[in-house]
Amino acid sequence: MESKNAATPSGGGREEDFPLSDKVEGPISAAIIAAGVGATALGLLTTLAEASTTVHDGLEWSDSVGPLSGKTILAVVVWLFAWAILYAVLRNKPFETVRAFVISLALIALGILGTFPPFFQLFA
Repeated sequence: MESKNAATPSGGGREEDFPLSDKVEGPISAAIIAAGVGATALGLLTTLAEASTTVHDGLEWSDSVGPLSGKTILAVVVWLFAWAILYAVLRNKPFETVRAFVISLALIALGILGTFPPFFQLFA
């Protein structure tokens, strides 16, 4: 005989059948938002390198790669710092991952805009 709380044969089930965990989502949210911060940093560095020859030359850490070497290394450093700071702030907080995802998408959109040639060439 089947239990009253068993999932339906179609794979569905009632909400009581799958209890939600009470785990804090702050660390996950920190990682998601930090990814957006890193993407935004790359877009900002790309635009700044186009707008200023001083920044362009300062980001040229490898002659064979050009300023892309400095842009990507600094974007990764910003991402790591953002992740560490956000983790420290959100580690015990019930920060929703959906909200973090929306924030990250907005930041990633800004980063993409900053690396889009018709945009950053406006500052050349």
